[in-house]
Amino acid sequence: MISWGRQKRRKWQERSKLEQVEASTRWMLLLTPWIFLVSGTPQFLVQVSSQGQPMALAGVVVALGIVQCVIAVRGLRRGIDHYLGTGEVSRRLLIAGLVTFALSTAVVTVLVARGWAGGSSGPAMALFAGVPGLAGVYGLTVPWRRSAAVTAVGCAVVTCSFAVAGMAWPSLLGTLVVLAIGGVAGIFSPRCSAWYIAVMRELDEAREAQSRLAVAEERLRFSRDLHDVMGRNLSLIALQSELATQLARRGAASAVEQMREVQQLARQSQSEVRAVVRGYREAGLETELAGARSVLRAAGVDCRIESAQPEMAQEVQSALGWVVREGATNVLRHAEASRCTIRLTVGAADTTVLVMENDGLRPDPARDGSGLTGLSERLAALGGTLTAERDGAARVFRLRAEVPLTGHPSSGGAPVRAAADAATVGAAGAGAAAADTAAAGAAAAGAAAAGAAAAGAATVGNAAGE
Repeated sequence: MISWGRQKRRKWQERSKLEQVEASTRWMLLLTPWIFLVSGTPQFLVQVSSQGQPMALAGVVVALGIVQCVIAVRGLRRGIDHYLGTGEVSRRLLIAGLVTFALSTAVVTVLVARGWAGGSSGPAMALFAGVPGLAGVYGLTVPWRRSAAVTAVGCAVVTCSFAVAGMAWPSLLGTLVVLAIGGVAGIFSPRCSAWYIAVMRELDEAREAQSRLAVAEERLRFSRDLHDVMGRNLSLIALQSELATQLARRGAASAVEQMREVQQLARQSQSEVRAVVRGYREAGLETELAGARSVLRAAGVDCRIESAQPEMAQEVQSALGWVVREGATNVLRHAEASRCTIRLTVGAADTTVLVMENDGLRPDPARDGSGLTGLSERLAALGGTLTAERDGAARVFRLRAEVPLTGHPSSGGAPVRAAADAATVGAAGAGAAAADTAAAGAAAAGAAAAGAAAAGAATVGNAAGE
């Protein structure tokens, strides 16, 4: 989570929705003491005698009120950080606010005792700005019951001082009510705002944790599949290799037969690993489109799919399925989108064109997805291209993939395709990285002899276990 100091120095458009909501909540809370001061001071001033000494004392009260607001703003800012567990409130700040409020109360009490502050609401409104700020800062640092009790005692003390100064009981009752309202607002408004920010932060952290858990779950699933496929075969290969070694030492002719069985098991393991990896790597286009729409709509993004349903090769569908998967992931992680449109059409020269467009683009390019390079290599292996366009003015991101319908691979297609798969999956997530590592191990096993096949299978098992 970005700190409040750094957040203030960033432009508004560069912040995420969470940061914008937090900033607006903080600023509205920091404006509250000034709102109370502006609303209460005029009512106080109009009820003060227009003579020189009373107006001078009234000016002192107004100046102390401004000082209280400054202290309250600084205290509320640190109080929110204290509530969120990222900072502390200095005792000197609380003492300064209490001393300022006590001086204001003393000056207003003198005005009441001399009869220079007429009316029933003037003295209370003079202190109306100080109570919420002081109670708010204190309420953010201690439990609300304790802050409510201390605030109630403070309101009672102020009311008693006005009673000693000779204020009539109806005015005393009004003063107590006004101060109580200010105290309640001061205690609960900052706490509710801080609680609101804390809940939003927890939801954001839960969303990130959910993404990490999804990657970990996929990695475990793939590791489980590899273990089920390779565990028994590798055990048999080890046992039969040991048996063949013992037979060879004795000069038995059956050692050759045992090694043939080892070779057969290695090739069988190679085929099974390829089947597992192929099933993992082949992303069906229709399945990915339906999954992207479901996931994006669940996240509050209006996802619309416009498809001309062109006929294309299976490998083209798989490649475009990866584009849809990576594009949907980038929309969720790197944008504040409200809509996303996916168009699948037939382009010029018998090509398939897939366009993903979403709003809510964040101005910081470093926060965009890093899997686009791998996708470009994957499409290049089929003779296709991938382009990403950023429209900063409209805050729109557009991902465009174009692949021949037949999916003709480029020269040296197999190595290039394997490299592209590894790059793409490495950027997309840890689970997909395990899949491409398994594919590389399987290819190495197919090119070597029986002993090399067993080594390649072991490499796959280690990669999946990581």
